[in-house]
Amino acid sequence: MNILGISAFFHDSAAAVVSDGRIVAAAEEERFSRRKHDDSFPSRAVAFCLESAGIQANGLDAVVFYEKPLVKFERLLETTLAFAPRGFRSFLAAMPRWLQTKLHLPREIDRGLEGSYDGPIFFTTHHESHAASGFYPSPFAEAAILTLDGVGEWSTASWGIGRGSAIRLEAEMRFPHSPGLLYSAFTLFCGFRVNSGEYKLMGLAPYGDPRFADVILREIVDVREDGSFWLDQSFFDYCAGLRMTSRRFDRLFGGPGRTPDGPLTQREMDIAASVQRVIEEIVLRMARHIHAQTGLANLCLAGGVALNCVANGRLLREGPFDRLWVQPAAGDAGGAVGAALAHWFGHLGRPRVAAPADSQQGSALGPTYDDQAIVAAVEPLGGVAQTFTDERGIVAAIAAELAAGRIVGHFSGRAEFGPRALGHRSILADPRQPEMQRRLNLAIKFRESFRPFAPAVLAERQEEYFELSGESPYMLVVAPVRGAAPSAGEGLARLSGVGGTLPAVTHVDGSARVQTVDAVRSPRFHAILQAFDRLTGCPVLVNTSFNIRGEPIVHDPADAYRCFMYTEMDSLVLGDRLYRKEQQPPLAGADAYRRSFRPD
Repeated sequence: MNILGISAFFHDSAAAVVSDGRIVAAAEEERFSRRKHDDSFPSRAVAFCLESAGIQANGLDAVVFYEKPLVKFERLLETTLAFAPRGFRSFLAAMPRWLQTKLHLPREIDRGLEGSYDGPIFFTTHHESHAASGFYPSPFAEAAILTLDGVGEWSTASWGIGRGSAIRLEAEMRFPHSPGLLYSAFTLFCGFRVNSGEYKLMGLAPYGDPRFADVILREIVDVREDGSFWLDQSFFDYCAGLRMTSRRFDRLFGGPGRTPDGPLTQREMDIAASVQRVIEEIVLRMARHIHAQTGLANLCLAGGVALNCVANGRLLREGPFDRLWVQPAAGDAGGAVGAALAHWFGHLGRPRVAAPADSQQGSALGPTYDDQAIVAAVEPLGGVAQTFTDERGIVAAIAAELAAGRIVGHFSGRAEFGPRALGHRSILADPRQPEMQRRLNLAIKFRESFRPFAPAVLAERQEEYFELSGESPYMLVVAPVRGAAPSAGEGLARLSGVGGTLPAVTHVDGSARVQTVDAVRSPRFHAILQAFDRLTGCPVLVNTSFNIRGEPIVHDPADAYRCFMYTEMDSLVLGDRLYRKEQQPPLAGADAYRRSFRPD
């Protein structure tokens, strides 16, 4: 039985196909369209997923959309009436998309499938999709579930219990009181984009002092013991206006928010540290409450706030649960997987057996390209490669490039589903070089210098380098780096004080967002780490996504080759082919390429 799950029309549209309870394929539309956070109907992602399943649309047994648009529209109407007449402008701004598209989902799905599907269309609720994406692929037969995001229909957070093939949601928080909207409001105030810049705010927080945390808790957020909270809406404008925050918010923090290209001051760093501290407290209180209510040992997380890996790290170290599993595509993209799984297990009641690791398959659920496709894509661009005939040869060559201090773009196997590159569409580098963090940020990614990079480490060696018990295969937990102390100084000057044995992946507070790599989920990446360890005595590499600022992660071999040529990457691996920069003919168009992506 083949089920298509769809997430669309808000941000991070995606599709997934589940066949007899197994995730066959999943992909975000942005990878195909090259438009970051693409919210359009995921027609190209759907086509890929159907092809991976070996079927056409008429071979589907069900299509499931990840939320209920009519209930969401009800929220829009009720909110507009509650704030009338002040909310009329935002209502008018939202109406065209609703009237043209969002209120006609069966029609849009039929169009997207080119009229070739005549089966049933189902709708789950937004947080049911998140809960299903968090529990069903997890390694747990029984677990508590916590979902947190901006807003679905009405829910902004929920908790429940998963047992076998059944999920029961027990309680929820409702709009306008929202952990995701709270964090996004501060993201925008600090000059970053909503639904994109939250990672930046999290990365900026260690440069600041949480001196505003008490102000936020006293004036803006009333947090209860169970983690639920009330937001004073006089500080916000997202219910009735076209802004996230109000002038009262500006006055509380000493003036208007930072403009996107404005200088980063200590105020923004302290604000970031403060709201990060508040969101961590909310997550910890919720987890303690859920544990007290359920007595369960395991917790599954999903929803956009579950991508806050700093909060996840504290939850793992300080929280009451023994084990934690976070959906790698925890945001709206993962709703496509959740919707399909919710139908198979929840609606149809099919039996479920939890996989010992998990059933997310390393999140390697996207497209792959064989040697013929690689040659066809890159030869017209003039690519000159050294070809290897065995896996050991290409792995040894990659490790040698990295050990020589060269930066390597690695494109091999199936693309990752979710916002993290996990070795298949990654830029790799030596973490021991003090200048590597700056070089990667400014000459490869073209992004802000303060942003940290993540380490990938052999799973069997992780505790030698990081204070992390348990695995983190999807790079969703921050942990202290062993032997690393917080750097001295204030603000961005702290960057120059990062020391220890892994300076390129150690953040200024002595932490790192860790990916543990095992041979089952990522056999080649594991082998590369082993080979690098044999050459250098270090089983850790820098792993960052294969793209530049504002660009979705590279999709096909031509994307990868252009990104390689238009940045200061030294080497590129496409499957079993190694391209060295000095051997490539010039490729025109670097400036146009960089301008083609809107800064994130």
